[in-house]
Order: sequence, then structure tokens, then C-alpha cells
Amino acid sequence: MRPDLRTQQRNFLLQITRAITAQLDLDEVLRRVIQASLVMLAGRVAIIALDDRQAGGFTVRAYSGIAAEDLPPLNQKLRELMRPLDEGRFSREFLNSKLREIANSIDSGLAQSIAMPLVFASKPLGLLIVFRSYQTEITREDLSTLQSFADQAAIAVNNAQLYGELNREHQRLEAILNNSGDGVFILDAEQTVQQANRAFGRITGWTAEEALQQPIQDILDWQALDMPDLQAALAAGWARPDAPLEPLYVEGDLRRRDGSSISIGITYAPLLAADGSLESIIANVRDISNFRMAQELQSVFISTVQHELRTPIAIIKGYASTLSRDDVDWSGAVMRKNLAIIEEEADRLTNLVEDLLTASKIQAERELRLSIADADIKALATQSADRLKSQTDKRIELSFPEAFPLIQGDAARLRQVIDNLLTNAIKYSPADAPITVGGRYTEKSVILFVRDKGAGIPKDQIDKIFDRFYRVDNSLTRQTQGAGLGLFLAKAIIEAHKGEISVRSQVGSGATFYFTLPRD
Repeated sequence: MRPDLRTQQRNFLLQITRAITAQLDLDEVLRRVIQASLVMLAGRVAIIALDDRQAGGFTVRAYSGIAAEDLPPLNQKLRELMRPLDEGRFSREFLNSKLREIANSIDSGLAQSIAMPLVFASKPLGLLIVFRSYQTEITREDLSTLQSFADQAAIAVNNAQLYGELNREHQRLEAILNNSGDGVFILDAEQTVQQANRAFGRITGWTAEEALQQPIQDILDWQALDMPDLQAALAAGWARPDAPLEPLYVEGDLRRRDGSSISIGITYAPLLAADGSLESIIANVRDISNFRMAQELQSVFISTVQHELRTPIAIIKGYASTLSRDDVDWSGAVMRKNLAIIEEEADRLTNLVEDLLTASKIQAERELRLSIADADIKALATQSADRLKSQTDKRIELSFPEAFPLIQGDAARLRQVIDNLLTNAIKYSPADAPITVGGRYTEKSVILFVRDKGAGIPKDQIDKIFDRFYRVDNSLTRQTQGAGLGLFLAKAIIEAHKGEISVRSQVGSGATFYFTLPRD
């Protein structure tokens, strides 16, 4: 080879190698390798096939001089001929023994083929094959130069593949981060926000773009804090190199950007550099408003239930102790009156325990089991009204049409619903106002209603009255007893029957509760 031609080839090799190794996009790297190979070897066709385990073997990833529709049969031929490569026989001599079949599968007019393995760190990455339409001598210098080019191309392919894997992993982590239900943000050592996800914006009111490069103290506006915040913990030595690497948990009420309030818990985790200095802080933010509300409801419930249980027990014990005195000879009328009070309080205690057990079953099993049989809604309402009339001075009126139809349902559970609705009406109705329980029916359903003339329910509380432990907040409810379970259970029982329960109310004009059940 003439010295000037050799120098020209080497200069060209150096230029193209620099261009290739500067690229991290795999498709662009392969395209440049193909172009350089064709120029250096005066080739007509060139292909690069990479090892693709998911596709089942070597697959053409870049090509020149062949049509796209010829790729499927070419890939099949490559996989058939190159299967032994998985066993480690990845030499140029082995490749050359297979090139004639590969060339014929592309174009029988291709007279000469040169193959170079793309190997990085003893790992076969793929094949570079150049096909000529003429036959000529391939010198040792040509092969040496081309092998050097193939080695550099293998490095570039490996780098591009690693970059692609890192990029895909980065995209995967970004997708996880942005679709997380919890807020996540990352601070640098100066506590400036470097990254935040969408949930962080939803919780705090600051979008990720707005929060970037902002001091976290300017974003987290605490209304109330139950423990030391991040700044206090850092000042006290948290995240020092000699301190144990433990997460920091902070909980409190945050004032959001729009002025509203939210209860959140933040877990901070330090990330230290190689020298032990604080490099960054990764934080997870969780909305705990519902958890705190549940805790508050639970506390209210426990307090209410304690009172609800103690009151009938104290009354029963008091009247029983009075009747058992030896120094008094009680008349029959007094005995009957006191025993009636004991019986009434025992019924009240039984109903409360039954409600608690039913609520526990619903909470544990997520559904209510029913004993389905013929159920007479009119008879159940009449029985409930008669029983409760003996326990109150308030007037209960029945309003049912004749021949009210039977339905398929759990009579005991439906009686529990009617008892709860009537008991509520009795609690909240004025002494001189009647309470009406009645019904109507259609071809497909029966409807029962309980109407009172009490204080009514504020519009902003109507959607909450069927929640567990919830009680309408007004002066009348604060004077009456109740655990806030009656309407919750009524809704669960009616919905277990594939029915619906609702209420219509206006403050000062009473309330009417309805439930609708299918006749089938």
C-alpha cells in the first residue's frame, strides 16, 4: 500500500473514530459505522447485526444497500448460521466460512465479503459485514486497519448500549417518581429543592417547576409541628458523618400555597458523599389528613361509646339496687315501673352492642352477610313503632297502603334499619310533633320513609351523615346520646340488599329518610 494512501486511511479512521465515540445515540453510532465501512472498503452493501436476546439471536440494526423488506429473511438466515456464536466461537475465520450463504441471501451478485466481529471486553456485541460487488486482494494492512476500526466501533456500540440502558432506567424511575401517590422531593446540602414530583405539587400547592431552586423553608409553611423540623434536626447533628444514618420523621399541619391546611408526614433520608459530607436529602411526603381524621373519630367514638355503655349500666344497677333494698316494701305499681325502666335500658344496651358487632363485621369482612327470606316491611315497621311507642311520649303514625307487598330480604337486619331511623326521629323531634313511618311501592321496588319535624340537617353535612361515627353538629345533637353508628349501619344493610338510602332535609323543617329495596 502506498504510504500516502495508508496515511489517508489512518487519518480517516482517526476522524471517524472520534466522531463515533463522541456519540451516545446507538442508532447514530451504527449509521456512522456503516458509512465509514463502505467508504474504507469501497463496499456496495453493509450490515451491522447486534446480539438481541429478546429477539432470539442476531438482528440487523443498521444497513445500507438492501431493501427493508429483505430484512426478515436476512435476520432468519443470520440466526440459523450464527447460533454457534453463543458457544463462544466468535472469530473472523468462523464468520468468513458463513459469509457466502449470507451474501447469497442478499444478492448473488455480491462477489466478496469481509466480516469483523464487534467485541468489547471479550463480550460479543455483534457483526460488521461489508459486501463488495468485485473480487480483490485484502491485505494484512487493510485487515489491521479495519480491525482497529471495528474495535473502536465496538467501544462506541457498548457505550451507546449502556447509555440507552441508563436512559431507560432513568425514564423508568422518572415514571415511578411522577406517578407515585406520595410526594417526593430531593434537596441539596443547602436544603434547596433540586427535584420534585407531581404528588408533591398536589400536596403542597407548589408545582415541581415552581419549587425548583427554592429553599425548602419557603415552601413548607408549618401551622403546627408535632416534633422538631429538618432545620432543627440538622442543627442538632442529624446526618453528621459520625451520627447513625437514620431517617428523620416530621409530622404536622401544613399551610398550602392557596392558604388551605393539610396534615402531612415527611420522612427525610440523608445521602452522604464519599468523604462523609452531606450530599443531598431525599424526602417522602404523605397526606395523613384521613389518618388523623380517623384517629380523631376513633377517639370521639371511644369516648362516646364509654358514655353510651356506662349510662344504661348505671341506670340498671341503680334501679336494681333500689328494688333489692330490704328496708322498703315496694308496691306492685312501683315495681312494674322500675322494672320497665330496667328493661328499657337493657334493650338500649343490647341495641348498642348489636350495632357495635355489626359495624365490626362490616369493617372486618367488607361485606354484610344476609339471611334472605320473605320479609314484610309493613309488619316490621309496625313492630318497631309499637315497641318504641312504649318508650316515648312522642306520637308515631303509620302510613302504608293496603296489600303492601313482601320482598326478599333479611328481616332482622331490615328491622335494625327501621329501629335506627325511628330512634333518630324520636331523639330529634319536638315533643308535640308527630313522627311518620310509611311506605309505597311500584312494580319493581318498595320504598319506606321515616319523617320527623325536628331541627333538620345542614346542607353541608348531608353527605357525611352516613359515615361511620359521624354525628350532625348542632345544639340538639350535642344534648342527645348516640355513637354515630346508626345511619352507617342502615346504609350498609340497605346496600347489601342492592337498595339505596337517602335523606331530604331543610334546617328547621325536619328530615325525611328514604330507603328503596328491589321486590325481586
